[in-house]
Parts: sequence; structure tokens; C-alpha cells
Amino acid sequence: MSRKQRSGLPASIWALGFVSLFMDISSEMIHALLPVFLVTTLGASALSVGLIEGVGEATAAVTKLFSGWISDRIGNRKLLTIVGYGLGALSKPLFAIAPTASWVLLARFTDRVGKGTRGAPRDALVGDLAPARMTARAYGLRQSLDTVGAFTGPLLAIGLMAAWHDDFRRVFWFALLPGFVAVAILIFAVHEPKRADPSTARPAPIRWQDLRAFGTAFWTVVAVGAVLTLARFSEAFLILRARDEGLALSLAPIVLVVMNVVYALSAYPMGVVADKADKRLLLCAGFLVLIAADAVLALSTSLATAFAGIGLWGLHMGMTQGLLVALVAETAPASVRGTAFGVFHLVSGVALLTASLIAGGLWSWVGPSATFLAGAGFTAIGLAGGAAAALAVRRGAPG
Repeated sequence: MSRKQRSGLPASIWALGFVSLFMDISSEMIHALLPVFLVTTLGASALSVGLIEGVGEATAAVTKLFSGWISDRIGNRKLLTIVGYGLGALSKPLFAIAPTASWVLLARFTDRVGKGTRGAPRDALVGDLAPARMTARAYGLRQSLDTVGAFTGPLLAIGLMAAWHDDFRRVFWFALLPGFVAVAILIFAVHEPKRADPSTARPAPIRWQDLRAFGTAFWTVVAVGAVLTLARFSEAFLILRARDEGLALSLAPIVLVVMNVVYALSAYPMGVVADKADKRLLLCAGFLVLIAADAVLALSTSLATAFAGIGLWGLHMGMTQGLLVALVAETAPASVRGTAFGVFHLVSGVALLTASLIAGGLWSWVGPSATFLAGAGFTAIGLAGGAAAALAVRRGAPG
């Protein structure tokens, strides 16, 4: 509570951060091992890895659209968030029993349906809880705690793989436990604020007029997020890149540890800065860091340079991800904030599916360097085209 008082953020935002932390421990224990498990144990190709990752994230994105809208309509974000986290926890055994890549695709699909169900309502709930002029800080805090889980999970995976002699499936079973802890914290420690005006609940169906009402600033945020996502494909390819440079099988999760440590250390400070500085400049800087990360990974000739690129990738995430969701919250009307997050995540998910398929195809047909050079090219095009500079967002002003 003393940290909460110093930050000025409500206890429920801290609790949501710890929910994300424990669920990310659960998910990243699996995600950190999944590309290597697919390629070495199940005999899948890099294109298959890209397909599984892309379909999973696109599924989450589509689900977020409807879960966000439903949370606006029923006026209850916590209920859908519980359903989503519960489904995510219950999906973990499917990875442990998967005999083929097709089963992994099913498991990933189920897990991402859970992520999609909780994502938009949870993000909207943070916006509902955040004090005035502290939106970016609130999202940065949640993102930082989420990312602590994202590097703790791979560290646990490394230790358990060593203790259990590279037994992937046993580690996947263990991942169920922190998932249940996340759900328990959500149920008992997060308290949703009451709607000031219950009559603002939305009627069905979602209408085109409603989407147009979000305004130019919101749609510009969506466009910038799509460009960044198209250039930033699944982290599974970071793991495969490190493996190409000689990283031992049992140490594969260290890739996500390094990336997420940098991400966690940078996300909250960037949120504090974003509440006081020009968000457009920070997004431009995030674009440049992603170009640098892709270039280093494309030209890497050693494990050390590969990890330098991975660290830059994590810095880019810390600079941009919390900022983008804060901008969504600021540019969308509060009464339809859940729907706005659903739209944002849907567009980003379609971009991620496209990016992962392109990355997998280039990796299989041309080589790893081509995958990362293409990512740098997409980022440069987005930056040169003025996508970030066109972000006309006034701090705290709804669209």
C-alpha cells in the first residue's frame, strides 16, 4: 500500500498489475519454450511457427472487439476479465498433452480466446480506475508488472527444464499453477468502480455511426499501432534467431528474459514521462529503436549481437506499448472505451497475423536476416510516411 500511496494509483490498478504478472508467468513459461518444442520435438517448420503465432494473436484480437463491446453494454468489465483469465489458465494442459503441431494450434487458439476475452475489458477497467492526468502512468505500471511476469516465467522454465532434464510437457503442466493464482487475485482484490450513468450502456448491434464517432485522433492511434505491429512480428522469431546463433536448447527462454527485463524496466518510467511530454516524439523514438533492433538482428553474426538486438526490441516495447493503450483511453469516449480497445486490438491483431506469416515465409524461403530486414523496412516506411508525426492527440482530450 505504501508504494500505491506514493504513486497515487488506486489499489485495484496494482492488483490488476499482479494479475497480469502471475498470468504472464504462466503463459511465458510455455511461450518461451513453444517455438523450440514445435521445431525440435514436433518437427514443425518456421512457417508453421509463424502461422500458429499469427492465428493465435488474430483470434485474440477478434475476441477483444466483442468482449470490449459487451463490457460497455452490460456495464461490467470485471466479469469478462475473470472469464478471460480463467479460460487462459484452463488452456495450459492442452499444451502439455499436444502430440502434433495441430494440437498446439488448438491450444494456442483456446489460450488466445481467453486473452481476447479479458484484454479489452481489463484495459478499459484500468482507464476507468486511473486518476485524471495519470492515465499513461497507470498503463505503464500495469505493463511493467505484466512484464515482470513475462521474464519470471522464462526464468522458471529454464530452472525447471534443467531440473527435469528438458521435459517440456512437465513444465507445461506446472504453468497451470500461477494461472490459478492470477484468477484468485482478480476475484478477491480487484474492485470495479460503479458507472456514473448506467444509462450509457450501449444497445446492440455495433453500428458504423458509432465507430465514426470515435474521431480522427483515435483512428490515428489505431493506424500507428497497426504499422508498429506489422513491423514487430511474434517474439517466437527472436528465440529462433538466438538458436541459430548457438543458444543451447535448455537456455532458449533466456531470450524472453532479456527482452522482458528491458521492457519491464522501461515501461513505467516511459509512462511517467509520457504524462508530461509530447507523446508524438516518444512514438517516433520508439519507431527508431525498433528499426535499430531489426537491423542488429538481421546483421547479427554472434550470440552477443543477437542479444543486443533483443534488448533493443524490449526497449522499443517499453517505449510504445503502454503509450499506445494510454492514447486509446484518452482519445475514446469513456462510455465506449471497451469497444475502442476492442477495435484497436482487432486491427493490431490482423497486422500481427500478417506480420507473422510474412516473417515465417521469409525465414523459410530466404533466411533469418530477410525476416528482420523486412521488419526494419516496414518500420521505416511507417515513420517516413508520417504515421507517428500525424498523431494529433491532446493530453487527456477525448476524441
